[in-house]
Amino acid sequence: MNIYDIQSLVEEDGIIFLSYGGFLSQTLISGMTEALEAESINNNISLGISNNIFTVFIEISQNMMNYSKDINPDDLNTKSHGLMMVTKDAEKNYYIHSQNVISLDDKLKVEEKIADIKSLDKEGIKKKYRELRRNGRELHDKGAGIGFYEIAKRSDEIDCIFKKINEDRFYLHLKIKIVTQK
Repeated sequence: MNIYDIQSLVEEDGIIFLSYGGFLSQTLISGMTEALEAESINNNISLGISNNIFTVFIEISQNMMNYSKDINPDDLNTKSHGLMMVTKDAEKNYYIHSQNVISLDDKLKVEEKIADIKSLDKEGIKKKYRELRRNGRELHDKGAGIGFYEIAKRSDEIDCIFKKINEDRFYLHLKIKIVTQK
């Protein structure tokens, strides 16, 4: 993502409420969550919607921390870094954007999960989430596990774009929409 992409987001989604690019840490995520909490209080967002925004933001952040790869597949120093943005449109819908580098293997897993999620309605997503929680099979699966179903459960729309870097690395850009006025 470059500065022109960010400008495009502003034009599409309204204001950028929160933006960060670089190394991710638990402390940094905690600070950004505090900023989201203040935003929800200042804008009288219901507790349920606020929890959805926090949960999606934290889930995406955790995935980025755990599964980010370096652009060079030969670099053994994998760093947890990426780009996170929270934007808000004129209707006060929130969008959580993320971008990080993933491996080809993780790309294939993510594509499969997103395709499955898009084939389900809200009730189907909840059912699949409960099923995965019960059997525990994907709770700690590397990349694209149960967390995508958690995100889908709490959001209104998921967009996923992959941009090829080289044979084994891709940028993963997620855009999650949470509607505040239902």
